[in-house]
Amino acid sequence: MPVNLPSIENQILPPVPGVRLGWSEANIKKANHKDILVIEVADGSRVSGVFTQNRFCAAPVHICKQHLTESAQIKALVINTGNANAGTGEQGMQDAIATCEHLANLLQVPVNSILPFSTGVILEHLPMDKLLPGLAPAVSRLSEDAWHPAAWSIMTTDVAPKAYATSCQLGEHSVQVTGISKGAGMIHPNMATMLGFIATNAAISQSLLDEITKQIADLSFNCISVDGDTSTNDSFIMIATGQAGNTEITSREDEGFEVIFQSLLESAQYLAKAIVRDGEGATKFITVNVESALTHDEAKAIGYAIAKSPLVKTAMFACDPNLGRVLAAIGYASRDCASLADLDVDNIELYFAEVLVAEKGGRAQSYTEEAGQKIMQKAEIDITVKLNRGTQKATIWSCDFSYDYVRINAEYRT
Repeated sequence: MPVNLPSIENQILPPVPGVRLGWSEANIKKANHKDILVIEVADGSRVSGVFTQNRFCAAPVHICKQHLTESAQIKALVINTGNANAGTGEQGMQDAIATCEHLANLLQVPVNSILPFSTGVILEHLPMDKLLPGLAPAVSRLSEDAWHPAAWSIMTTDVAPKAYATSCQLGEHSVQVTGISKGAGMIHPNMATMLGFIATNAAISQSLLDEITKQIADLSFNCISVDGDTSTNDSFIMIATGQAGNTEITSREDEGFEVIFQSLLESAQYLAKAIVRDGEGATKFITVNVESALTHDEAKAIGYAIAKSPLVKTAMFACDPNLGRVLAAIGYASRDCASLADLDVDNIELYFAEVLVAEKGGRAQSYTEEAGQKIMQKAEIDITVKLNRGTQKATIWSCDFSYDYVRINAEYRT
């Protein structure tokens, strides 16, 4: 079961004015399973996206990037699960375009105003005979109050749906932020198989939304790792409908910018951490804090090295405070960050929770195995690395590797 992930059935997910959602069961991979979602956005909305950096990116990723560049107004998003439409060549591109065309006809909007998304098995063509007939029922269900079923409809190997909502005040105007995400495996930056969709009714200019979407992705979905594999389909979309009535925010200096930015970041970080909490077979949620680095890149490189190490992750599953595995990961992080080549390991302090476990190049004199084992028994574990060489820091969220991770991925296509 997910690690300390609240059920969305107990969450209130208020509508975002200007956004309607509709789902259907097209039997793309499983019968009686929500597997198509349509998100319609009102005229005047701003839409921005960040996508996987995997060179084998899926056909819908190509089309999304193209349509975001071409279209003056994005009108709808369409998501299918059960099939990633990745590694499918020219046929995959044509299928993604045909999906956009079909939905565009149903909504009476331009084809390039549709953004397509797919997630599921790679290297298999979309079953268009199932997908296309499933679009009309989704459109017929379009409603502002459908965030709960929307969260269910984008799941693949997820055990639980993931959603979050918050609100804030911009002057006298109440602003809503509501979002959903999916992902459990093949999770590692850049963009980690994940999909994330966050909507707000705040008025934000297109240029500023583009800027902060990238920044928020870097501080949330690009700070998680389940298994070190970057998917072909990762996508993170932010929608600002502008229906809150606030004066449009066009720069970071504008009144209200920090308020809405923090609300959007809070939502993205919750949804990103929810993916890790629901990591395939996860039993532990691990937070890796790297402090006092020379650069942010140094801090992230060390955080990733620890977070994606199979030896560290299996030790966490076994409740084994194996300090050597963490120190080894810190030591080889220079593979991904050249400035760490001169890292002085004698200056490093390593903590498990509040317990100092290593310093001066070895085990801390005050550390006991009993203290380490006590920490390892917890479902949530904090690892802190103090490099003592600068002022930069980073936080990475990860999980352990269990027997179930191997089973889930061994049986993924069966």
